[in-house]
Amino acid sequence: MSDTSRRSLLKGTAGILASGMFPAVHADDKPTLRYLGTAVNQDKAIAEKFKADTGITIQYVAVNTDEVTKRAVTSPNSFDLIDTEYFSLKKIIPTGNLMGMDTKRIKNADKITTLFTKGEVGGKKVGDQGTAPKKVMYLAKPDAKTFSAEPTQFMTLIPTVYNADTLGIRPDLIKRPIESWKELLNPEFKGKASILNIPSIGIMDAAMVVEAMGLYKYPDKGNMTKKEIDLTIKTLIEAKKAGQFRSLWKDFNESVNLMASGEVVIQSMWSPAVTAVRTKGIACTYQPLKEGYRAWAAGFGVPKTLSGKKLDAAYEFINWFLDGWAGAYLNRQGYYSAVLETAKAKMEAYEWAYWMEGKAAEKDIKSPNGQLLAKAGEKRDGGSYEDRMGGIACWNAVMDENVYMVQKWNEFVAA
Repeated sequence: MSDTSRRSLLKGTAGILASGMFPAVHADDKPTLRYLGTAVNQDKAIAEKFKADTGITIQYVAVNTDEVTKRAVTSPNSFDLIDTEYFSLKKIIPTGNLMGMDTKRIKNADKITTLFTKGEVGGKKVGDQGTAPKKVMYLAKPDAKTFSAEPTQFMTLIPTVYNADTLGIRPDLIKRPIESWKELLNPEFKGKASILNIPSIGIMDAAMVVEAMGLYKYPDKGNMTKKEIDLTIKTLIEAKKAGQFRSLWKDFNESVNLMASGEVVIQSMWSPAVTAVRTKGIACTYQPLKEGYRAWAAGFGVPKTLSGKKLDAAYEFINWFLDGWAGAYLNRQGYYSAVLETAKAKMEAYEWAYWMEGKAAEKDIKSPNGQLLAKAGEKRDGGSYEDRMGGIACWNAVMDENVYMVQKWNEFVAA
């Protein structure tokens, strides 16, 4: 996924939650949980609501994706709860620093979406190139350092939030249908295209383009050979030297500004960034493409050293998170929650119809903080949950040749 900045749309992500917002509920025996993660779920409103409901304080430790992984590997005592992406587990689980999450302690464990547990949406298998969650979902026992191919009582992470990413476009400036990833390198958009400069994600977007152009078909875009990496980077360097890219963006706000200004008309984008452009009253579409989406997913884990009241509090937070309020809150920002049933119960019928069923909005659709996201009559880009999550082509991943890939990516950036 990304840097802390990725989802700065979610207000007040970084920083420690101010204490004293609510009267303490048995404050003496309620621990504070240090929550390590990127900004995606670290929303001030979530921490405030949880404290109001339980008396437990959440202290956010917001860092970028690579730093989350680094701390999990090198200093597991520096947090009580980790919110990390599934693709990072290939680096973290072998250290033995995370304990298997006991599903018997998770009230809604049996309601977690089948996308995670079976790799299915609506009874149909979805693409699993890269690190699909089902590949790294289970451990044979709580202290296992390898993944279980079969479902067990112990999950590596309890899933929280996920989405399927595609390209963002300015339909008012392009003025024709865009249906394929190959359009990112179409010379028609020379100097007005952009790709994100986070190697492990950018190269997956590039691979979607390479396949769409008919240059090569990867056995697994999420785990390329050196030859495949060379081909992918060569394609990017040629496009860059021909002046295709206005810029390479790293920062959420940068992607918003490039699109809102019209300097860029097609680029790698994240759903909340498209939303941010729209709230400025500017046309921006999160464009469904015929080759499918690149997906990502995150979940909660705890360090193996956690015990007693802190461990109980961590499970209490995770159970609360899956109970609907947080899921509904995230759904209203364009993400998807791990337990759909509880989130649905906390949303208005017209909201659910718009966000999850792909239906035209019966009323204006607003973000959790009241900003207009879509007017009555509009439909969500990508349609229903089943259309969108059913259209996954690959997942964010860490390749076996990751070091080589980053080195080659840096050659592209420098070219």
